[in-house]
Amino acid sequence: MAMLTIALSKGRNFNETLPLLAAAGIAPAEDPETSRKLIIGSNRADVRFIIVRASDVPTYVQRGAADMGVAGKDVLLEHGGEGLYQPVDLGIGRCRMVVAAKASFDYEGALKRGARLSVATKYVTTAREHFAAKGMHVDLIKLYGSMELAPLVGLADAIVDLVSSGNTLKANDLVAVEEIMAISARLIVNPASLKLKRDTVQPVLDAIARSATGSGGTAGNASAASAAREPSSA
Repeated sequence: MAMLTIALSKGRNFNETLPLLAAAGIAPAEDPETSRKLIIGSNRADVRFIIVRASDVPTYVQRGAADMGVAGKDVLLEHGGEGLYQPVDLGIGRCRMVVAAKASFDYEGALKRGARLSVATKYVTTAREHFAAKGMHVDLIKLYGSMELAPLVGLADAIVDLVSSGNTLKANDLVAVEEIMAISARLIVNPASLKLKRDTVQPVLDAIARSATGSGGTAGNASAASAAREPSSA
């Protein structure tokens, strides 16, 4: 039987994916949080995991180095999603993408005045599309971490970032001034793998989709099988 390679990143999405994989009878042989290995086996001889950065998961799947993977909607929007099936919203890794600013900053007033704002974010593509749709002129500053620091030291007027509990914003005297979209993780599949390894890929896809749907996720169509064959690109 063909080897099935699943690309995952460490952290919250990995931990929340484990129960979905268990529904397909798959469990990693080692904990990636404690192992230094980047390729990890499983309890099945025909399934392995590769551990990559969250932002790299779509690239590994798109280019066939992995057959399927789990990636957040935020990552997929920045990647573009070309060449990927996205049949299932897994309903995990839920958070919000928001515009945030210092509590003392008059964001609404700046909008009404038509002020040109500086916005720090690592989600440049999504932020650009969001502000363009609102007819706003912004200078986007690409950062890779500690986004909350940018308004505090005068680097930017606002940030676009992911928020879960909101505690980090509150701790840094920032507030969410606008919600851009809800974010959750998607199952993504390489279309060639689905065609050439269907006997291996399809049962795993179906089992994960059933488990995800039962836990609040959504399949792209009425059944996981049809979702895989006619995937949603959303």
